[in-house]
Amino acid sequence: MSSTRDIDSLIEMMARLPGLGPRSARRAVLHLIRKRELKLIPLADLMQIVAATARECANCGNVGTTEVCDICLAPKRANGLLCVVEDVADLWAMERGGAFKGRYHVLGGTLSALDQIGPEQLRIPRLIQRIEDESISEVILALNATIDGQTTAHYIADQIEDRVRLTSLAQGVPIGGELDYLDDGTISAALNARKAL
Repeated sequence: MSSTRDIDSLIEMMARLPGLGPRSARRAVLHLIRKRELKLIPLADLMQIVAATARECANCGNVGTTEVCDICLAPKRANGLLCVVEDVADLWAMERGGAFKGRYHVLGGTLSALDQIGPEQLRIPRLIQRIEDESISEVILALNATIDGQTTAHYIADQIEDRVRLTSLAQGVPIGGELDYLDDGTISAALNARKAL
């Protein structure tokens, strides 16, 4: 039995994370081991807590440790604005910019005929229900500028066009771009210059 089997397994697991390859994972694991008391043990403890408590918000689909997230519970955000994003990473990117002060709705992906993802596999029925239940005055479609993102935006627009004002992000979001990779200023400019669909 190898004396480094568990360490090698940890490196392999870390290398599967987005943004880390085998070399970066190896460096990260070595750093954690060297700083065991300050970083490795607290990290392991936090990972156990998050593994046990992390859940999707029952209302919007954000990730947190309570049944309904802080954004949905904030009274100041109940202003009739609802920003629709593909996934939680996009919600977090929008929050980093600090420009949007309404609530969110996470779809959980985009429509895709190739992957057999229809409206029922996403949170589109829940979106329509929220528009009816929450006095939503404007829906902002902040979907990635990809073919699937645009297809999803057009589908949602067809479903809700007569119920609520519908806008989308404008300038600053490049075609083929993804919100999670944009800087805060670009997201802010795109949000402020949104246009009707």
